[in-house]
Amino acid sequence: MLLSRTYQPSPDLAPFIRRFYVFEAALPDEMVIEDFLLSETAFIRCLLKGDWKGEVAPGEWSQPGKTLFFGANELPLRVRVQGSFAVVGIAIRPSGWRGLFTDTHRNYRDRLIRLQDVWGDIADTVQSSVETAPDDEGKIAALENAIRERLKEVGSRKTDPQMAKFEIFSRRDSAIKVEDAAREIGLSVRQMERRCHYTFGLGPKAVLRRSRFLDMAAAMRGFSTQSEQDLAALRYFDQSHVAREFKRFTKMTPTEFEKAATPLQTAGLKLREESRFEE
Repeated sequence: MLLSRTYQPSPDLAPFIRRFYVFEAALPDEMVIEDFLLSETAFIRCLLKGDWKGEVAPGEWSQPGKTLFFGANELPLRVRVQGSFAVVGIAIRPSGWRGLFTDTHRNYRDRLIRLQDVWGDIADTVQSSVETAPDDEGKIAALENAIRERLKEVGSRKTDPQMAKFEIFSRRDSAIKVEDAAREIGLSVRQMERRCHYTFGLGPKAVLRRSRFLDMAAAMRGFSTQSEQDLAALRYFDQSHVAREFKRFTKMTPTEFEKAATPLQTAGLKLREESRFEE
């Protein structure tokens, strides 16, 4: 039903961008999918086709525009799609945040807004370029051009090497203690808190907690080997701990999640697994 394709960025953009992706689905016009997103990174998405909305307040569904900016999620973001749709997008590395944005990621956490409100005219240019591109290669080239324009506009091309190391910890060893991670990357816990809020949008404990849950969710969706599934389960104290985390991040019990159709979140898990061990 849902086709997803992912692409690595060009080498000059790899410090800032984790992946580019294309999601497409051919669905009956009357079909409605309600799902949720739980993203570890900020995303940019260009809507090419479809009626796609996010829940911006309880019971309030909105499609602010065709070129959208999503902050990383501490809580699940409910989304609704009707009929066929196609989107292309960009997953932004937390450690590359400073090169592309001029204020803290914390201001955008759990928010869905127009990219124009963050990047101005670049958003209009990238949308028109993506819409007229004949294939994936052309669409990704348009996205890369927009990223390069934004890097020039901000002018710093700054990355955060220590947060890049924490990205690796959060994806490969989500059970690590914050104190141990801070020591490994050469920061005090207080410095790490401040830097994580700026680049990830939330604190290190929350980053690791979300990552542990996503590891478990990926295992339940069949994106892990048996040994990785066992390791994901061992990161929780007991079954009641697992149940609490599923309620927090999905509003479902583990059994309900296992049975539920979550095509949009599952596509996000697939994207995550494809880039999980990249540095």
